[in-house]
Amino acid sequence: MKKNVLRNLGLAIAAIALFSMASCKSQQAVVKPSDDMKEVVTPCSDADFHSDSKFFRGTGIGTSQDQSTAKRKANLDASANMAASINRTLKSVSDRYTNERQISDASQFEEKFEQMTRDVVNQQLNNVATVCSKTFTKDGKYTTYMAVEVSKDDLLNNIKDKISKDQKLQLDYDKSKYEQVFNEEMDKLANDQK
Repeated sequence: MKKNVLRNLGLAIAAIALFSMASCKSQQAVVKPSDDMKEVVTPCSDADFHSDSKFFRGTGIGTSQDQSTAKRKANLDASANMAASINRTLKSVSDRYTNERQISDASQFEEKFEQMTRDVVNQQLNNVATVCSKTFTKDGKYTTYMAVEVSKDDLLNNIKDKISKDQKLQLDYDKSKYEQVFNEEMDKLANDQK
């Protein structure tokens, strides 16, 4: 009986190992489209409309029975996506900058700095440029695809202007170090988009 238990246990372990190896191998397999599958090409969303080292960009889609509403929805979606990208990048810059600098009250600086950058982002979202907008209609509905952008330099200059007006932030702010970290994060963002 002990032999049967050990043999069954050995078979179970072998089965689990084979199943694990088979499932790992299947994850590495490349999915090939079948003949009846077609690639969907989304307007205003190719590599030209991704963030790079010079611009933050966002893409969006809006659908409505009213053409202007579809455009507004697409603009809101694109702006929200761009704002999320900006906020993630600025949070990374702020974290890295604070960690690399010797700041007396780092948490207070970071909190104040993040609030200031949020204000700048909100202000910049009023100065967004639409770089692509395409509208299609089908079955009485309009669908708009849109890409928007804001210049990295404009954003950085607005951050510097805000800091220059805040004496507390100015004490802990090293312009060249912040720009260096900011540019590194922009390069990283551009490489992640490729």
